[in-house]
Amino acid sequence: MSEDKVVRPSEAEFDEAVRTLIRWAGDNPDREGLIETPKRVREAYNEFFAGYGEDPKAILGKTFEETSGYDDMVTLTNIDFVSHCEHHLLPIIGKVHIAYIPSEKVVGISKLARLVEVFAKRLQLQEAMTAQIADAINEVMSPKGVAVLIEAKHQCMTTRGVRKDGVSMVTSSMLGLFKQDNTYRKEFMNLVGHKSA
Repeated sequence: MSEDKVVRPSEAEFDEAVRTLIRWAGDNPDREGLIETPKRVREAYNEFFAGYGEDPKAILGKTFEETSGYDDMVTLTNIDFVSHCEHHLLPIIGKVHIAYIPSEKVVGISKLARLVEVFAKRLQLQEAMTAQIADAINEVMSPKGVAVLIEAKHQCMTTRGVRKDGVSMVTSSMLGLFKQDNTYRKEFMNLVGHKSA
């Protein structure tokens, strides 16, 4: 993902772009049912892509060191997300499973769910999103290991093209002990309901 500063178009430019898409679809943007559509799409896009305005590292910034010596796996499963495919601008809908092995600090579990939202609310490739979540946790918290697994359905595959419903894509990123030690990897995969070889 490019770090170059992007200049956002004005609301009027956005609205005109949506009007163009409506005409491309074969309808009249001045028709009663479509007059407010550009504004509604703009509001939806503000929500869909809010992640561009948030700093993932800042979300993980508040950690806790009073863990009573806890140094085993911390796992958060079934974090729902909706993202959008950067190739077709269609939804990717799925779940994220995260585990980490603390070094000296832990983070509130709601922060992990918020971290998922930051990356999900951007144009994405599932593979990239998986790595981005793992790398952010690894960089900010310096744990002994991080594991991220994402299962998702891609509307660009189910609603167009090959139109194969029921197909899920699974991606994972294993860092530190999860990559080095098969025991941790197996425990994580079992906890999230996936068999590990």
